Amino acid sequence: MDVRKFGYIRVSSKDQNERRQLEAMKEMGVDKRDTFIDKQSGKNFERVQYQLLKRILRKGDVLYIHSLDRFGRNKEEILQEWNDITKNIEADIVVLDMPLLDTTQFKDSLGTFIADLVLQILSWMAQEEPDKIRKRQREGIDAAVKNGVTFGRPKATITEEFVQVYNRWKSGEITAVKAMQEVGLKKTTFYKLVKEYETKKS
Repeated sequence: MDVRKFGYIRVSSKDQNERRQLEAMKEMGVDKRDTFIDKQSGKNFERVQYQLLKRILRKGDVLYIHSLDRFGRNKEEILQEWNDITKNIEADIVVLDMPLLDTTQFKDSLGTFIADLVLQILSWMAQEEPDKIRKRQREGIDAAVKNGVTFGRPKATITEEFVQVYNRWKSGEITAVKAMQEVGLKKTTFYKLVKEYETKKS
């Protein structure tokens, strides 16, 4: 029985480049036509190319994945899909950046136990990583705000330049559009500052 080699590649968005993963598949002898690529989030397995690949996989085939986080991001679903492929379909999985996750190598019970253990740990890490990144970003933003860093567009304020342009506009020397251009403000911001300035004056 001929063993067929398949490759599965996932990148998070259309901007991410899959070249590195494709090169790795080529090195393993996976034909390009047997490489399936999804360009979407790894939060679940409802991915067109992945589902197509699963329908093609047969007993004894080998599926190559570059790294576990390219396979998926949800721990329970990673384990479920892994077991479905290795136990129900009876195909093998090789994770290229983690030699212990190679079901072609570990056929005895100890090897299976070690691979299962590593899989549990890595699938947990694959799920934890995005959460950690979000948490670090949140903490970074909070710390920056505490230290007086402001995010977003700077708040428009009444400056000396604005007052001069305002006076020229009010006297009819320039149009409102020209006034906005000179101070570099959008219409709503310009009139907001006009209102603020006139309220202060009165």
